[in-house]
Amino acid sequence: YGYGRSLAGCSLQKKGRLPVVLSQTEIMRLFEHMDGVKRLMAQMIYGAGLRLNECVRLRVKDFDFDRGCIVARAAKGHKDRETIFPETLHASVGLHLQEIRKIHDEDRDSDIEGVFMPNALDLKYPAACKEWGWFWVFPSHKISADPRGGKIRRHHMNPGNLRKSFKSALDTAQIAKRAKVHSLRHSFATHLVENGTDIRTVQELLGHASVKTTMIHTHVARRNKLGVISPIDPLLKSVQ
Repeated sequence: YGYGRSLAGCSLQKKGRLPVVLSQTEIMRLFEHMDGVKRLMAQMIYGAGLRLNECVRLRVKDFDFDRGCIVARAAKGHKDRETIFPETLHASVGLHLQEIRKIHDEDRDSDIEGVFMPNALDLKYPAACKEWGWFWVFPSHKISADPRGGKIRRHHMNPGNLRKSFKSALDTAQIAKRAKVHSLRHSFATHLVENGTDIRTVQELLGHASVKTTMIHTHVARRNKLGVISPIDPLLKSVQ
């Protein structure tokens, strides 16, 4: 229920390993084998560079359709940040919000406790937990007991549900890379770098404290920055 610190990606830096990055063609193949809410979540993670936990903890009020941005709140390091809200996802998110509004209204009619509030805001604003703006964008289909107080309320979707859907789509699409949901975030950053986005901008969108962390994506960019051509290329091209 809380905003625990995510450690995803730390092992990559410690061990000096490059992140797994999917090509845009592979990502499209992946999306083709996902559907419904899971597909929308995967698209949000890739399109906005979100962490998995940031995605499942999104609240309705975190989307700004007019400005085209999303606020990832209490992210890694317990800091809020803004990232892009892809224009191509506005319609899908809008329709999704219409559907979950029904769940929100049913909870209010059933007098179910409101959603979990961070930083003890429920003490300062007792009624806020039942407001539409604070409702989860990706709510669980079931209500459950809050382990901290025993209140019956609706939690956000379990991150494991998306992990399972992603793994299934990866296998069905016959993508051999050892990719995980977090690979969509790495792919977001790498593709921005390939398209010429300033590294400081990418750092800000990802919410990295140090640009050194962001720089790892320059090492897996598709285009060779030095323009080096392998000696085998002219040999094979001459006989093709």
